[in-house]
Amino acid sequence: MEKIKKILLELDWNLFVKPCLRVAVILLIAWMAMKLLQQFLNRLQKHLLQKCADEGEPPSESEKRIGTIIQLVRQGSLLALWLTAGLIVLKEFGIEIGPIIASAGIVGLAVGFGAQNLVRDFISGFFIILENQIRVNDVAIINGTGGLVEEINFRTTVLRDLGGTVHIFPNGAITTLSNLTNEWSAYVFDIGVAYKESTDRVIEIMQQVGTKMHEDSHFGSLLLEPPEIFGVDKLDDSAVVIKGRIKTKPIRQWEVGREYLRRVKYAFDENNIEIPFPHQTIYVGEESKPFDIQILENAQPVMQT
Repeated sequence: MEKIKKILLELDWNLFVKPCLRVAVILLIAWMAMKLLQQFLNRLQKHLLQKCADEGEPPSESEKRIGTIIQLVRQGSLLALWLTAGLIVLKEFGIEIGPIIASAGIVGLAVGFGAQNLVRDFISGFFIILENQIRVNDVAIINGTGGLVEEINFRTTVLRDLGGTVHIFPNGAITTLSNLTNEWSAYVFDIGVAYKESTDRVIEIMQQVGTKMHEDSHFGSLLLEPPEIFGVDKLDDSAVVIKGRIKTKPIRQWEVGREYLRRVKYAFDENNIEIPFPHQTIYVGEESKPFDIQILENAQPVMQT
């Protein structure tokens, strides 16, 4: 016990107290800088949203785009802030940070040669965000896989499909990208009717259904304009196909499209318009006569006796 007291009395506490106080001040300044940075980014986000609203951009579009950009700026700024604070703390404890920075540069150069794909992912992610190709909560098709965009990072893009499966794409590996919900969406439909039906009458009924739907209190607010009926698009094997399109607010096309098809089905039933289904009757020579003819031929000897 006496030895411990002697060691404690012989210690120069200034060597510990002053660096610890300086480290505490550094961490406090870093924490305050982080809070100020977050407040600045929040105000910047509100300012950009207001600016987009003044320019007439739909709120849903501006919120997704600006939210994605602010999130990435926040991540990069906080990483740089705390990395700088960490280096300053190491210097306060007497650790030379010059060799660390130089070593980090050499290691970064070596890693750069061995991690070209990683660098490519970051560059591609930067341009995806800069060019506003997709945003969080967009519905997109990436490399043939469709789903809801849940995250956009500098390195990867995360997509969740209708079945709940999460797909993660390195940004540098994205070769094809289709955005289904940029500014507005559309539901394209093909409806087949029987050849005996008057296509003009069918189109008129479909337009009436679209007009009533556009006047609906709920679905009318989701439509950007009444449904467009393009007309006869194809003469199929068993049906005359009529094509049309419904322009909706982003990501609402499937909800509106399903409701429109439901109403068209009821309208066709009320007006006795036939929606055909494929069917075939095949006759193969005299050896395989139709079933009803075979019944008549077999019944004739019995009737004669």
